[in-house]
Amino acid sequence: MKEERVLTLDNYEYGVVVNALNELRNDLIKDDKPTDAVDELLLKAIDAPTRKQKRRSYNEAR
Repeated sequence: MKEERVLTLDNYEYGVVVNALNELRNDLIKDDKPTDAVDELLLKAIDAPTRKQKRRSYNEAR
């Protein structure tokens, strides 16, 4: 059974995660170790959809 988790990140946090994964990948390449798991996770992070914020309609009652 596959368990799914959702992270909500702002633009700064998203950049930190992508950079950290990329640095880890570079270190693994330098040490001649497999990067398969990090590659998959990095691609998931890069391709993750953004959530659109809900906005009030102009005519919506307050």
